[in-house]
Amino acid sequence: MGTIMPELMKNFPNHPDQQVTLSNWRTAPFNSWAFHHVGEIVPTATISNDPTSIQNPSVKKQNLNDIKVMTPNNQSMNYHEFLQATHTNAIVILKSGVIVEEKYFSGMTQNSQHILMSVSKSLLGLLIGILIDQKCLQPDQLVTTIIPELEATAYKGASIRQLLDMRASISFDEDYLATQGRIIDYRKATNWNPIPKDEPQTDLRSFYNLLTESDGPHGQEFHYVSPNTDLLGWLIERASGCRYVDLMEELLWQPIQATFPASITVDRLGAPRVAGGISTTARDLALIGQLIIDHGSYNNKQIVPSDWISDITDNGSKQAWDEGDFAQYFPLMDMRYRSKWYVEKNGVHTKTIFGVGVHGQNLFIDMKKELVIAKFSAQPLPLDKAMIQLTSHWVNVLRDNI
Repeated sequence: MGTIMPELMKNFPNHPDQQVTLSNWRTAPFNSWAFHHVGEIVPTATISNDPTSIQNPSVKKQNLNDIKVMTPNNQSMNYHEFLQATHTNAIVILKSGVIVEEKYFSGMTQNSQHILMSVSKSLLGLLIGILIDQKCLQPDQLVTTIIPELEATAYKGASIRQLLDMRASISFDEDYLATQGRIIDYRKATNWNPIPKDEPQTDLRSFYNLLTESDGPHGQEFHYVSPNTDLLGWLIERASGCRYVDLMEELLWQPIQATFPASITVDRLGAPRVAGGISTTARDLALIGQLIIDHGSYNNKQIVPSDWISDITDNGSKQAWDEGDFAQYFPLMDMRYRSKWYVEKNGVHTKTIFGVGVHGQNLFIDMKKELVIAKFSAQPLPLDKAMIQLTSHWVNVLRDNI
């Protein structure tokens, strides 16, 4: 599946052309291996599950081979061709809590962790809802009341809610193909890019001192800035006095009885990359989707507040989305962005909520049809408009045929 070379990372030592490194791990074909071996490339912290208490969903496979989609050039594409075209590494589909499809490629297995990229943000969106319910944080709290060190940055005057909805006006160009600029500084600070020997060591939290320019008043259009989410991770740790991984473990991962540990990349000082560094199994990501379908409840216990789930599905600004920088990727869709989740509406009703990560990481949730699709991929481009639209189209076809 995909473009991975069969001999990649198979020899010891590997030929330089076949070696996955910190310099190439997010580029094709190396990403097909790297995305489910992240801990061998970037330092990580473990989010432990409880191996004595894990979910064991029922399995009743359905044949999806007859489900076909039409490509933009009017060619019919079957299920296998869709998986191949979108460089799929793993897919798990739940229908009413039952696994109806589960496939792995590129050497992955049921217990393989795969990086979520920005679907990590959506997990943060659930954790912070729990902490707000526990009165640890307040949505309207200003960032600088918790971290006064940020008074001299563009985050002055920004609220937690504005960070959650990507409506903090920070001058930051999230160009994944850039070779210079603040995004490269950001990647070095998070341990995702090597730091040249002639440059000083950096870290995630000192990186915020570089973000001093604003795009205007906070609370306006949707502007996608991944450091906003990492800042929420810092806010969570400062306000709670606990490590992010420990909170995720205690408040979400073990309560849902995750089947396998998760992990998260950390910088050289241990700060977690909450915006994109979480790795989980495909099954466990699907279980997060099922938790949302069940309004935050599992095993007769309310894990995520039900009203927080309702706020995600019911609120968010259409105007902010339409004026923002991601509307181009979801044309002709009535969209919102709320608490790190994408929300597609159908009139007054919510059609789908989903998380998206670069290179084709997806978690789709149709609450009405009780359908969850967790999909890991190793697409060559970080943001590929054709792939995003093909996947959205396939999800709509699946929804109508399952």
